[in-house]
Amino acid sequence: MGLFDKLASWLGLKKKEVHVLCLGLDNSGKTTIINKLKPYNAQAQDIVPTIGFSIEKFKTSRDCQAIIFVIDSSDILRMVVAKEELDTLLTHPDLKHRRIPILFFANKMDLRDAVSSVKVSHLLTLENIKDKPWQIW
Repeated sequence: MGLFDKLASWLGLKKKEVHVLCLGLDNSGKTTIINKLKPYNAQAQDIVPTIGFSIEKFKTSRDCQAIIFVIDSSDILRMVVAKEELDTLLTHPDLKHRRIPILFFANKMDLRDAVSSVKVSHLLTLENIKDKPWQIW
């Protein structure tokens, strides 16, 4: 079972086409995550930093069925900023009252300064999210 199959299974998505909103601070690894979700033959071999933003297919957040929030687990200094952005996301009018599942992807765990997913969860106070299903990987 590939990464996309595992993600779709956890999110309860059985459709062939789903709308997933992928968010995170700059340099958190969003482009790499999106690339890994593609079929192997469609993946880019070299990932370069995104300048501005990247759109695979654009829909408004009202159309999304799941959210991937990517966190650079090696950048402890920016966890406060990530938490502020997460709080803004959770209170956004298009998402506030919807039970959209959220996958928190603690990326860059292989780096020396990375903190555990448990620590990331604590720093972002994920335990306070009661109205949406969520999981941290």
